Amino acid sequence: MSARGWFLFSLMGVLWGIPYLMIKVAVGDLPPSTVVFVRCALGAALLLPFALRGGRLARTVRSHWKPMPAFAAIEIIGPWWTLTDAEQHLSSSMAGFLIAAVPIFGVILARLLALGDSERVTPRRALGLALALGGVAVLTVPHLSGGDAWSITELLLSAFGYALAPLIAARHLKAAVPTLQLVTPCLLLAALVHAPAGIAGLPGELPGGEVLLALAGLGILCTALAFVGFLELIREVGPSRASVITYVNPAVAVAAGVTFLDEPLTATIGLAFALILGGSVLATLGGAHADRAGGDAAPVSIEAVGAPSEVRVDDAARGA
Repeated sequence: MSARGWFLFSLMGVLWGIPYLMIKVAVGDLPPSTVVFVRCALGAALLLPFALRGGRLARTVRSHWKPMPAFAAIEIIGPWWTLTDAEQHLSSSMAGFLIAAVPIFGVILARLLALGDSERVTPRRALGLALALGGVAVLTVPHLSGGDAWSITELLLSAFGYALAPLIAARHLKAAVPTLQLVTPCLLLAALVHAPAGIAGLPGELPGGEVLLALAGLGILCTALAFVGFLELIREVGPSRASVITYVNPAVAVAAGVTFLDEPLTATIGLAFALILGGSVLATLGGAHADRAGGDAAPVSIEAVGAPSEVRVDDAARGA
């Protein structure tokens, strides 16, 4: 991989590893709907000029107006709210760990939906599933009481949505929608859905500087800049290699939580981390289609939060 590729890879590992930290800071003063609304609205506003380039946005929306709302609901509207709500009660580190279960849900769903021979549960893949699920159990069982139990459920629902959304994109969007032309209208729709509660939750006084910086970071860095950067990463190294950041993001999330929020780093957390990420690698390694000339579809990540998305990136999107 070139020096530019490594730079983009490192940049994306950070941009999609720090949202958990920023969400944790933001929900200290603002309700989840407000945080999600501001993030979606700011990200959509910044991405819209790129999505409009080439005049494809309106045509894309007209051609895919049925599956796109479902994709938006399962990928952004629901998961971003449940993730943000859960971080009112759980650490940003735990959020990053549990979202790392996305590849596991993806393998299971692909198998249940019979998406081809590439998703056969081989012995290696079965071992990976078992290890990763064991890691989730190690991390969550001690917290299955009171409000923590519901918060953990919310995180797992977010991970489930992130895993299911790519299957909708692959099957009903025909893996042919340029990434920005898919993401931008979905962000706009998410902003509209969360607008009533989000605006109602705005405080009477301007939030503190840390909260404002967290909101700006979520919308500008972790949403708008991250999507543009990820397109450049795909252009540089191909979609299959680019998707490997799924395994880097949780480590960045934990490091950020420990460094800036003084969140604990225990032996149990370390064990869960090793099981979840090691199992995810075993369960998903070699499952992606090899990169081919012409931009064939391959798993790519639509969200920081490690959200994979199987959408085709054509020449127009790569130039955005």
